[in-house]
Amino acid sequence: MKVIEGSVTAAKGFEAAAAAAQIKYKGRNDMALVYSTVPAVAAGTFTTNVVKAAPVKWDQEIVYNQPKAQAVVINSGIANACTGAEGYDCCKAIADTAASVLGVDAGAVLVASTGVIGVQLPVEKLKNGVKLLAKAKAATPEAGDAAAHAIMTTDTVSKQVAVTVEIGGRTVTIGGMCKGSGMIHPNMCTMLSFVTTDAAISKELLQEALSASIQDTYNMVSVDGDTSTNDTVLLLANGMAENPVIDKKDENYKLFKDALDYVNTELSKKIAGDGEGATALFEVKIVGAASKKDAVTLAKSIVTSSLVKAAVYGHDANWGRILCAMGYSGVAFDPEKVDLFFESAAGKIQICENGVAINFSEETATKILSESAVTAVADVKMGDAAATAWGCDLTYDYVKINADYRS
Repeated sequence: MKVIEGSVTAAKGFEAAAAAAQIKYKGRNDMALVYSTVPAVAAGTFTTNVVKAAPVKWDQEIVYNQPKAQAVVINSGIANACTGAEGYDCCKAIADTAASVLGVDAGAVLVASTGVIGVQLPVEKLKNGVKLLAKAKAATPEAGDAAAHAIMTTDTVSKQVAVTVEIGGRTVTIGGMCKGSGMIHPNMCTMLSFVTTDAAISKELLQEALSASIQDTYNMVSVDGDTSTNDTVLLLANGMAENPVIDKKDENYKLFKDALDYVNTELSKKIAGDGEGATALFEVKIVGAASKKDAVTLAKSIVTSSLVKAAVYGHDANWGRILCAMGYSGVAFDPEKVDLFFESAAGKIQICENGVAINFSEETATKILSESAVTAVADVKMGDAAATAWGCDLTYDYVKINADYRS
């Protein structure tokens, strides 16, 4: 596998565009298009929140019941959530407009929205935006980059990644973009993520690969403990790499799945590191757990602890908060066996052995915790299972950003 520059336009046959529809934001692009020049098989995973946005319901119908998809239209600024029948009709209007200007079936047009909940979308502005997107679409890296910027809300940076992998003597490319900064505590995926590939793969195995991939990637991210109404991951595969069709779980499937896991892991880490107001990516690794389920639960309990997150912001090696978070996770373990470590680009330090503090340099610990990416490692010594979760520190700015979000 090789990491390359690019995102949703890196794979053959995919184009993208951005446009300014002035839905909420002024003076910036707020709509994006991802388009395959040929019909593609589609897979998706969606929010487990009972309150589901209209675009989620629209996309579920297409992903679950339609054989192909060819376009994704995304808007930022307004989430089209809690908008009733009018919101769903808006999805249809967007799809119908896209179908008309792109020359595709409306049932092959996916939609996605992000932004303020409970506000109706300005349909005419959206329809005009779709027309602008159709005219601007291109297969260039610049077009992919513009699309990645257009879907941002409180994000401070765009989030993109692409890789290539050799499958059956052909070069297969997988590229993706996502957005997410706040209201991030997925129980399936993240805010919005769009992944494209030119791999030839059956719809069934594409869905299986995505559903498995999110368990160790997007599902292991938490910024603030809130699961969004709009969480969506969409994966389109158009087959233009002309590799032998992946229709069974053989070595070719494994190669594809490993590359997909890499893309989703990198996008997940970019989301966590760009949490609202964050100054650091906070990674938690659990090793030596009795089971994978225990490792996942322990990692999430630590990475979501407000007290631990605040300690990371303060560059404070307050390891008792970590052990405390493990203790209320519901997992059975022996706290008098746990070893704790902090590591970053500045080095690695052990701070606890067998559940008891050891002599360590506070100065060194502070230096390690002052980096932009910090990892806490907990060795539970109960078995061989491991898991990794990603989050961020908790800062004053998180409250400021969310106190002002509708302004």
